[in-house]
Amino acid sequence: MAGSVRVRPDLITLTGVTATGYHGVLDFERRDGQPFVVDTVLHTDFSAAAGSDELARTTSYAEVAERIVAVVEGEPVDLIETLAVRLADTLLGEFPVDAVELTVHKPQAPIPVPFGDVSVTVFRER
Repeated sequence: MAGSVRVRPDLITLTGVTATGYHGVLDFERRDGQPFVVDTVLHTDFSAAAGSDELARTTSYAEVAERIVAVVEGEPVDLIETLAVRLADTLLGEFPVDAVELTVHKPQAPIPVPFGDVSVTVFRER
């Protein structure tokens, strides 16, 4: 409809990006590493991409996945909260998206009782 206003963003969802990182406060986490799993929802506008059907007019989820892996495998931090914010800020700074909702899972966190997963989620927008 001509002149209509978009009330919700278009979304690119990328889940289960897994990489080994050396994040944590305990010595063995920094020494041995462990898997981190990242789920990302990128808020954007598909109008230009859909109108042209050109990859160059959208955000490449393959490039986003590669960037996530590079950050997870990069400089260690103590907290997954810090890692999540670093990832969200990186994606916002490097890709043409309006907002990022990002969850970092640490499925092998050193928790002394049985658990399924631990994760943190951040939302950042321009």
